[in-house]
This record gives sequence, structure tokens and C-alpha cells, in this order.
Amino acid sequence: MPRKYLCEMMPQFRYTIFVLCAAVLWGTTGTSQALAPHAASPPVIGALRLGVGGLCLLGYALALRKPAQPGGERFAGPRAWPLGALLGAVICMAAYQLLFFSGVARTGVAVGTIVGIGSAPMMGGALGYWFAGERPGRAWLAATLLAICGAGLLASSGQEMQIDLLGLALAAAAGAAYAGFTLFNKRLLEDRRPATVQAVVFVLAGLLLSPILLTADLGWVTEPAGAWVTLHLGLVTVGVAYTLFALGLRGVPVSTAVTLTLAEPMTAGILGVIVLGERLTLQAGLGILLIFSGLAVLALGER
Repeated sequence: MPRKYLCEMMPQFRYTIFVLCAAVLWGTTGTSQALAPHAASPPVIGALRLGVGGLCLLGYALALRKPAQPGGERFAGPRAWPLGALLGAVICMAAYQLLFFSGVARTGVAVGTIVGIGSAPMMGGALGYWFAGERPGRAWLAATLLAICGAGLLASSGQEMQIDLLGLALAAAAGAAYAGFTLFNKRLLEDRRPATVQAVVFVLAGLLLSPILLTADLGWVTEPAGAWVTLHLGLVTVGVAYTLFALGLRGVPVSTAVTLTLAEPMTAGILGVIVLGERLTLQAGLGILLIFSGLAVLALGER
């Protein structure tokens, strides 16, 4: 391969790597929840995750903040931000937490996961086409089909399938909310630092979910396991992961970014075997292979 082509390809390829790394970190969320105390409920964990992560991102953004310069990032206040995109990103992120957890609670982890995560790439492709003028290519279509099939095999391996129409609708809505967050987030990142955008979005989203914590029993957070889980979910799966995701969004389309995040269930499946001692069935192994193949097609096919 010519050296000139490699030099031109690598700067673009790094954005793909950023999104993949973010998805891998998100894949640790399920393992962390499994290690949390029994008193921890999914909605409370979700609210704490946004709160701790938002504060982490806010501190990081303030540490990086520099005086505004002509042509640089704008810090003039609310008027300097596109209000529609900002509200859209905040509402979508807060809604995703509630919709996904509620959908999984009604229809089960297997079906809820595949519908919630599997519907996001299709929603992302549609939103990117309608609102951002993006035209997903054949590589995206092939990668999305492979990854969705793999996610389905992985999610349903060794588990009983429970069908609940309301649960299916909630999980699908969660996929749409996540795709919407990606679209709005990309708009906010056009002329702003990723750390600043994520800090504002997650702090506001955390405030939206804060009423959940007012009546919840938070005694488990003071336990060593509870404190570790809370910090890991907030600092790693939000603070670090969404900063990487924002960096990647600057160089990849919405449809591609959402499809790449299907590395999350692949990571969760691998960690379930290594950390939680779960048995890797042939179906689960095939699912991981299909997801990996889809990611490889997407990462290399469009180059």
C-alpha cells in the first residue's frame, strides 16, 4: 500500500478508533452493575452514572478552558449554543437511561438488549440521512446487518426469550433516543471542544434525572462495592468514554458511529466469561464473531 495513502488514511482512521474505544468502555457497564450491591436499582444507577460522569466532565472541561480567541471556541453563554441541538441532546440522553432500563425490566435482558442496541444503527442511519444529509454506503449496510445479527445471537444465547409489546416499544424508543443523542451531539461538536460539550450535556441530563435520587435509598453507595461501581460507571463509562466518543464524532458520520457502538455487547459478552465466569456457548461465540466481522467491515470497507 503506498505510503502516501497510509498517511492520508490514518488521521481519518483514528476517529473510528476513538468510537470503538468508547464502545469497549461502555461494554464494562453490565459487569459493573452485576458487581453492585443488591439494593442498587437500575434507574438509580443510571441517575448516579449521569451525575458523577457529568461532574467529572465538568471538572475536566474547566481544567482545559482557555480565554476565548477570535475564531476559537465560543464561551459567550447560552446564546452561543444552538438551543435546539442542546436541548435535544440532553433530553435524548436522559430519556435513553429511563427507556432502556424500563424496556429491559419488562421484556428481559435478552430481548431488551437486542432491540435497544440493535435498533440504534438503523435509527442512526435514518436520522443521519434525513437531518444531516448523510448517505450510508454499502459497507455500513453490510456491517450493520452483521453486527445486529451478532448482537441478537449474543443477547439470546442460553436465555429464555420474554415477549412484551410495551417492553419492545420502550427498548426501540431507547435505540431512537440514543441515535438522536448522537445526531444532536455531532451538531454541538462542530465548533466546540468535546469536553465542553459533554460536560454541559451530561450535567443537564443528570439534573433532569436527579428527582429519582430524592426518594431512593442510597445507603449502598457507601459500601466499598457500591462506591467502586458508582465511580467506575461515572468516571470511566461516562467521563472517559463519552469524551472519546465526542472526539470520534468529529470525523465519522452519525450512522457509522452508532454502528461502531455495537462493540459494546461484544465487550460485555467477553467480560461475562472472563470476570463473571459465564459459559461461552457456541451461539454466543458466533455472535461475537459476527459483531467483530461487522466492525471490521465498517472500519476498513469505507477506506
